[in-house]
Amino acid sequence: MGLKIEIAAAAIVSAAAIAAAQQTTAPAETRSVRDGVYTEEQAKRGERVYADECSRCHGPALDGGESAPLIGEAFAKSWTGSTLDELFERIKTSMPQDDPGRLSPPQTADVLAYILSANKFPAGKAELAQDKALLKAIRFEAAK
Repeated sequence: MGLKIEIAAAAIVSAAAIAAAQQTTAPAETRSVRDGVYTEEQAKRGERVYADECSRCHGPALDGGESAPLIGEAFAKSWTGSTLDELFERIKTSMPQDDPGRLSPPQTADVLAYILSANKFPAGKAELAQDKALLKAIRFEAAK
């Protein structure tokens, strides 16, 4: 009987320790588009894809045409508070307008890198990911 009580007590103490450790674990780190989340080379590739696939509707300088501009204050404000997975998915599933979903995930990431570059967000040393979970950890914030 004493052994059963000791085992039960050990289990309770272990469960409490595990729960305490989980509560003190920091949440996943989030980043901002101001943290250099794409490379210059990736943005250059994206510029080429953009010219071929997007410029007809969004304008050669991303300043709008048949469709909304992808640069400027209105664009930045409309996406501020979102995460990059939302913008990535929007591009991937609804663009180009005449053939939604035509862009591959690498092309979508490259175009998104070009859009970030055109909006004066800094480049970094690692390419923008194509993984939804990684993109979800990057906040879009308008320049201050």
